Amino acid sequence: MHERSARAERRVGIEDGRQLLVLDGDELERLLGDRVGLRRHRGDLVADAAHLAAIPGATLEGQVVLGEPEGALLARHVGCPVKIAFERLEEFIASPTREPCVIRMRTAADGAGRLLARDAHVVIDNGAYVSWGSTTPYVMLATTAGLYRCPAVRFDTTIVYTNNPYSGSMRGYGNLESTFAIEAQMDDLAERLGMDRVAIRRLNASQAGDVNPQGSVITSCAMRECLDWVEQAIARPPARPPRPGGKRGVGYAAMFHVGGGARVYRSDGCGAIVKLDDFGALSLLTGASEIGQGSETVLAMIVAEELGVPLDRVAVINSDTAVKPWDVGAHASRTTFVAGNAALLAARELKQKLLALAATVMDERPGNLELVEGRVRVKGHPERSLPYERVVRAGHFRAGGRTLVAEAFYDPPNEMLSKDLRGNVSAAYGFAAQAVLVEVDVATGKVEVLKIASAHDVGRALNPPAAEGQIHGGIHMGLGYALSEELVIHEGRVLNPQFMEYALVPAGDMPEIAIRLIETVDEAGPFGAKGLGESGVIPVAAAVANAVKDAVGVRITELPLRPERVHRALAARGPGKE
Repeated sequence: MHERSARAERRVGIEDGRQLLVLDGDELERLLGDRVGLRRHRGDLVADAAHLAAIPGATLEGQVVLGEPEGALLARHVGCPVKIAFERLEEFIASPTREPCVIRMRTAADGAGRLLARDAHVVIDNGAYVSWGSTTPYVMLATTAGLYRCPAVRFDTTIVYTNNPYSGSMRGYGNLESTFAIEAQMDDLAERLGMDRVAIRRLNASQAGDVNPQGSVITSCAMRECLDWVEQAIARPPARPPRPGGKRGVGYAAMFHVGGGARVYRSDGCGAIVKLDDFGALSLLTGASEIGQGSETVLAMIVAEELGVPLDRVAVINSDTAVKPWDVGAHASRTTFVAGNAALLAARELKQKLLALAATVMDERPGNLELVEGRVRVKGHPERSLPYERVVRAGHFRAGGRTLVAEAFYDPPNEMLSKDLRGNVSAAYGFAAQAVLVEVDVATGKVEVLKIASAHDVGRALNPPAAEGQIHGGIHMGLGYALSEELVIHEGRVLNPQFMEYALVPAGDMPEIAIRLIETVDEAGPFGAKGLGESGVIPVAAAVANAVKDAVGVRITELPLRPERVHRALAARGPGKE
């Protein structure tokens, strides 16, 4: 946090990691006004102002956190930058957690395996304060109604205040928990009906054109293709033979999540401004925040593709609320879809302006011109062309000159849920399936994941290596949720507030991962793309638990599957029962 002085201006800039940069800036302004006396003003002379800047790769929950107003006050008082850093122990104690919950679920199907109804009751540990964790049933309901075709759904939830750490928003936002419960019942249902576990999922898989009981409109869907691929991929096991005393099993789980924004506010939109300068370089000012997910690259690729320039000629400016356009935030796997559409619309408008200007310079009709590798060219006459910079400069050095700038605001055609929680909350939906091979040491209860096959309906993969990287990262996070990460709390106190006791999955324990990106080209997405950011993490724990059941014959309904928990379940089963 730092204060800058220029004549009468006094500005405080705050840099931290957050997802709702613009919305949080509004809340931060209110707090700064109350505590520090800083206000943003719209006049030419700014007496006191504040702006917010994002730090890529560092994210916090989407709220103003303790320390920002105090840091701004200190920076103003001492006249130099002030940095506030929390110790790891403080972060464990004070930061929000994924919401702990208890789910009771019943599922009904006919004799052929077609789902008839699902009834879910969820109790959530809200912690001592209200935060985003209390809203995650919004997504749990969507998964209950939409993961598979199910004509009748009942869902109720109870939010419980406790003296535990408060729950917030984490990747997957309630979907991991509901997917864990649903997929356990899909396996158990298949067992009761004597059906193949993949076949019952394929039978009940959503399809393009479906409208589920909540009102979600499925515009593109490749769930069956995802299931087919992971079933084939997991059938090719690793070369290592089973260890003595180890039992192997395979588990499956599918995934349904928003992929085209999610209207939780009155607007789900994002702004974009594209400028072409007289050196032929493009600048994209986007409302989207880069928090390490790779949005800068994919947005630059969209603009470069539409305007026919090399990627390295596009600069993305996105981190400062003093200059960036408005955006709801980096959440709900929305950035590629929503910010990408905004960037594409702005680039298309700039393209038309560039062609119109070039037509006057080159004495041609705009329809006779095309953009190719940074040059405006007459169709069919490649020898007649001008580089972009020549066209832009010609626009400057003439009567009535102008700059080449275009702006757009994209707000997807989705709906806020009604009071009875119905509506099409996203303009597109992502689907995926995972298959997991595990080996369980029956003597110790240790679960080792040997291989994960993960197939994802991405609409269109704009940046395949980055998309696969998102999935790899999601799988790692999901394995921690499934196997080891557990915040131990006793009477409201965190007993393992550091990584010595809170077990992350180390890189050396990561399994073999096979990934397939399946393209359905959703017509609403930029070049057909859908959101992907959360889909890798969502089905992991469900698939791992189903694999453990397949290996040792015991259904474990509590996460994580730490060795002592698995061992207790095996001991409770009794010897010789599999």
